[in-house]
Amino acid sequence: MESMIYILFICMVAPLLLSLPLIKKSSRGIMIFILIGIGTALFISEVNGVFLEMFDRNTIMVTTTITPVTEEIIKALPVLLYAFIYTDDRERLLTASFAVGIGFALFENTYILTQTATDVTLGWAVVRGFSTALMHGICTAAVGFGMSFVRKKKKLFYCGTISLLLLAITYHGIFNMLVQSETMKYFGFFLPAVTYIPLVIAMILRYKKANSN
Repeated sequence: MESMIYILFICMVAPLLLSLPLIKKSSRGIMIFILIGIGTALFISEVNGVFLEMFDRNTIMVTTTITPVTEEIIKALPVLLYAFIYTDDRERLLTASFAVGIGFALFENTYILTQTATDVTLGWAVVRGFSTALMHGICTAAVGFGMSFVRKKKKLFYCGTISLLLLAITYHGIFNMLVQSETMKYFGFFLPAVTYIPLVIAMILRYKKANSN
């Protein structure tokens, strides 16, 4: 079963890679960042596996204190590289970073499903799809969005980058703690939506205002 994660990775990545030459250039970048997100999920699964063994497979402790750090740092690296080398455009960075987070969540959810297929329910799918996956997208998107400001101010680049990573790590850690709590888990389930919906509304209003002008 150890090779299952690599089998799943190949099955997901191969058709996406083959589709790249046929996709319009305007959409190809999003697909590439989704693929990067899938790749980071594979890499992080190995890293988190090492920590699980180090701490006697104490899942609650590892997922609330270690995986938010490892996952948000590794997910953010391609976004930081993209911002540093290529662009500080806010829309591009937001799109790219959200795509990395969603690609990560897509692979993570699919792998968990293959490992616990007999135990999952429709409710599990809704939570993983609309809550956990959205959380991953939000955390990485926050780093990308913030980099559009930090990138322009060289004096704030290092401290600003660290602050963005800490923000993503803290949000991720709070989410993990809430969803694993018996009394607060429903607050955790709705936390990403409560964050996401106002941001989407604000962006729609901003686009409408820009188009009207």
